[in-house]
Amino acid sequence: MRTILIVEDDRRIAQNISRSLRDEGYATEVAYEGYNGRALALSGLYDLVILDINLPGLNGYEICRNVRAEKPHLPIIMLTALGEVEDKIEGLERGADDYLVKPFDLRELSARVATCFRRVDLVANPDREEVLQLADLTMNLSSKIVSRQNTRIDLTAKEFLLLEYLMRHRGRVVSKMDLAENVWGFNFDPGTNVVEVYINYLRKKIDKEYEPKLIHTRSGLGYIIKED
Repeated sequence: MRTILIVEDDRRIAQNISRSLRDEGYATEVAYEGYNGRALALSGLYDLVILDINLPGLNGYEICRNVRAEKPHLPIIMLTALGEVEDKIEGLERGADDYLVKPFDLRELSARVATCFRRVDLVANPDREEVLQLADLTMNLSSKIVSRQNTRIDLTAKEFLLLEYLMRHRGRVVSKMDLAENVWGFNFDPGTNVVEVYINYLRKKIDKEYEPKLIHTRSGLGYIIKED
């Protein structure tokens, strides 16, 4: 299990982040001020640091600089209310891997954490194939091969992206808005049925001829991929 250090002086925000990441399967620890946060970040016990900038004791820029000097490969995501371009540039120049401006959606933070870990894994294991699996459905992200019961299933590029998003969030309900924004890259238009159309395409290919059915509709909420 990967362990994430959260350095954030706002206790409500820190606990919300911690709870959300624990729900995603990570272990977390929280530091509420800068000097303690730096000491913990340098301890070698953590796989990623989520770091606020405006902290009592020692600000996030200095912590980031210190940590990057001693642990060049430890991923750091900065969280801050400072949204000017200059603030972002300074954070990245101090060594942050990513930058998220408050207020933010916890789902976006989760996605950025996952991206950081994928980047770390790719650097550490450049030849490792990434495979997502649920029941007898296998999705190889390196070779772009999808199969069920050892039978290859041909998907279009957009179907593949849709299935990948569902698989990365398996066991969780994702809304039409989530899918529209993350798969198609546009703000959700309630008048369009593109999400339903592509969900039906996927069902025909990965569910119609197989049991158990994996893609389920949650009326008024969205879709979930899971094994019954």
